[in-house]
Amino acid sequence: MGFVVLGVIFIVLKWLGVAPVAGWSWWWVLLPFALAFVWWEVIDPMFDISKKRAMNDMAQRQEQRRRKYRESLGLGAGRRKK
Repeated sequence: MGFVVLGVIFIVLKWLGVAPVAGWSWWWVLLPFALAFVWWEVIDPMFDISKKRAMNDMAQRQEQRRRKYRESLGLGAGRRKK
């Protein structure tokens, strides 16, 4: 996402003629979009970065739900006995 934001900033600066971006080639201005594409299509699936983050977030929400449910039943925040 950062590459896309950087690319949009570069395009706006180039369009407005703000130095030093105004003097850059369009290849350099559009490079962040190419990097974002490579990130989303190659690097992210290769290492499952987004998937791991989503799974960790889901596990945390699930644990909070369980804790809240136990407390509402009056069982406290302690662990269950096996």
